[in-house]
Amino acid sequence: MVQIRGPVGAPFDERCHVPSVVKINVLTVPAEQREILEKRFASRAHAVENSDGFEWFELLRPVEGTDQYLVYTRWRDEASFQAWMEGPMKAAHQGGATEGDRPKPAASGSTLWSFDVVQQAAPKNA
Repeated sequence: MVQIRGPVGAPFDERCHVPSVVKINVLTVPAEQREILEKRFASRAHAVENSDGFEWFELLRPVEGTDQYLVYTRWRDEASFQAWMEGPMKAAHQGGATEGDRPKPAASGSTLWSFDVVQQAAPKNA
């Protein structure tokens, strides 16, 4: 998982005091499963948006040279992310179905990245 602290565009001293975190899940998705993955995310649109501490979501489709999608979320703090993981996200992935009723995963693999941000820049206001 990637962690980036501080809202983009805030002055450096504010970024240090507002500990937003970014989580990036890297999903390996075979070409024949791309449409399925995107439809599943679209059908769950708004599932994360009402979670306490949620700030942003993006599903990034690879353009060339890789079969990895990036699932980007930004949270007010680590506790907000963990609460979502243990509550709404866990429930959404279990779906109330029995093992035989659940659809096969669209991704063939998932990797979590972790980084500390050591430098950051935002556009200067004109």
